[in-house]
Parts: sequence; C-alpha cells; structure tokens
Amino acid sequence: MATALSALRVRNGLTYPFGAIESGAPVELAPGLSVLRIAVPGPLRHVNCYLLADDGGTAVVDTGMNTADARAAWDALSDLRVSRVIGTHFHPDHIGLAGRLCAEHRAPLHMTRGEWLLARMLIADAQDEVPAEQVAFWRMAGWADEQVAHACERGWAGFRRIVAPLSLSYVRIADGDRLAVGGAEWRVVVGSGHSPEHACLLDERRGLLLAGDQVLPRISPNVSVPISEPESNPLGDWLLSIEKLRGLDPDLLVLPGHGDPFTGLHIRLDQMRDEHLERLDALAVHLAEPRRAVDCFAVLFQRPVGPDMLGMATGEALAHLRRLERDGRAVAEDRDGVRWWVATT
Repeated sequence: MATALSALRVRNGLTYPFGAIESGAPVELAPGLSVLRIAVPGPLRHVNCYLLADDGGTAVVDTGMNTADARAAWDALSDLRVSRVIGTHFHPDHIGLAGRLCAEHRAPLHMTRGEWLLARMLIADAQDEVPAEQVAFWRMAGWADEQVAHACERGWAGFRRIVAPLSLSYVRIADGDRLAVGGAEWRVVVGSGHSPEHACLLDERRGLLLAGDQVLPRISPNVSVPISEPESNPLGDWLLSIEKLRGLDPDLLVLPGHGDPFTGLHIRLDQMRDEHLERLDALAVHLAEPRRAVDCFAVLFQRPVGPDMLGMATGEALAHLRRLERDGRAVAEDRDGVRWWVATT
C-alpha cells in the first residue's frame, strides 16, 4: 500500500494537502484510512473508494461500477477481507460492485433507505423498451424526434448492466447515526439534491469528512429532476443541504467521491451555492420569452451538450426551471405535450 506524499497545492481557495492522488494501488491518507481510485467511463474518469480499518477486516465505502476494469482493481487486492460495504448513494459508480463484494465476503451492505430502495427498483425495472412515460418526459423537455429515437436505441437496462445485483437485505443508516468502524466513530450526515438520501460520514475526532458526491472540489454535482419525481424540487433540496453542511467544522479534510482530498469546506460550499444562484439569475433573464428545457442549455452549461450528456443536462435544466417556479420567478405552460417556461417579471 502506498502512502500519500505531501505535495501541498492551493487552487481556487482550496488546499490539497496530498496533491494529486494516482490511480492504482490503495493510498494511505491517515492511519486506518486509504483511498482506492478506480476508473469509470465518461468525463469523471475515476471514482474514489475508501478503505477503513475495521474489526475483522476492512470496511469499504463505495465500490465503482460493475465493469471489467473495476472488478480487476478489486481482484488485485488478494488479501482484502471486506467486513462491510457502505454505499453513499445509489449511483452506479458508487454502488455498482457493492452486491458482488458483499456476496464474495459475506459482508452486509449499509445504505440509507431511500438510496437502497431506489437502487433495487432500478435494477428490477430494467427492460428492453423505454417506457412511454420516459418518452413523454423527454418530449416535454423539448427533445427532437431523432434525439428520442437515439435514446430509445439504448433500451431501459443501462443501470442493471453496470450494477451487480444487490442482496435482499441491508443495514439501514440514517442521519445522525454513529457507526463504530475499527477504532473510529463516524456520524452519518445525510444530504439531498444530487440523490434522495446521500450519506456522508463524519469523523469529528480526526476532522475527516467522507463526502461522496455531496461535496466535490472542482465540479458541481449533477442536480436533476428525475422521471420518478417529475414535479420535485431537487435544487431546493440541494441548497438546503449546502446550508446544513455549512454547520460542520470548516477545517475538515474533505474526502470526495471524485477529485482529490482538500480542505476549505465552507469555501467550496459557498462556491457551489453561488454558482447555482448565478445560473438561476441568468436563466430568469433568458426566460423573458417562453423557453423549453432544451433551450436553456447555453445559459446553464459552459460547453456543448452532446448525445451522451443530453439526459443529465435535461434533468439539470428542469431542476433550475423548477426552482424558479417554486420561487415565483417563472411559470410553466404545457402545449401539445411540451412544457414552456417564462419569467413572471
């Protein structure tokens, strides 16, 4: 196991005490705490999986997707004995191999109820054809016929292809719970917006926060309106969670799901909050004329939205439009299955 060498660097107000973490073997960050960086497809390129010394083995926090590369990374740790798996949230890059590790090591899975149930539902709901409700959702957002057709070619089993089956039982964790892992105690801090009941783990004694995707150092996590809750207000939940996390010690070492460990928690929370508030203000100006969700991409995103990112961009655009609606700054009108938004002033 490698040890992280101190390569202090500062960027955008954040301090990275370990510099850039390399992929490959686990890297020790603190006594009894290591990170294993596993490759994932797409622009994120990797996910951070954390190994915590535990009674009788190692507690694993997040696992990577169920891909050949990720399986090989775990198989390379031949002496690993997993005592439990803790999933921060249901996204495939975080719990894709949770079921496999739990089955191989006869280890329990710890997750919040909302995240576990949603993962189980998405696995069970896999099917060849895209449901009519999803097609209607895309058309409501303004997708063109060719965009709908391209998405339908992929089918409706994408989640199950990259997430190993989960066991029929799990150990529920909830906000405020305290988990004894080896000689450390971790308090569960639940946030929302990026996912319904995202679990962060806080070691107050050592000043460590396993943040998953709730706090990332360089990008703002995707906050989307999903087909399962088309009238939800996830950006409102996200902003409330930011204020909740601002109640934590600003000097914590943040151990994110993607990117490098850093300090400057409150700085980063403020940056993410301000970014979304600025987007909302710009979007309100853009809505001087009626717009569909797809008409808002140029205002919300700094790069073109290709086919692979269309779904996430649509969900995030809808989240911002919904927030403006809840704040009384915009109203929506459905015309022939397409929703148009316009500013109220």
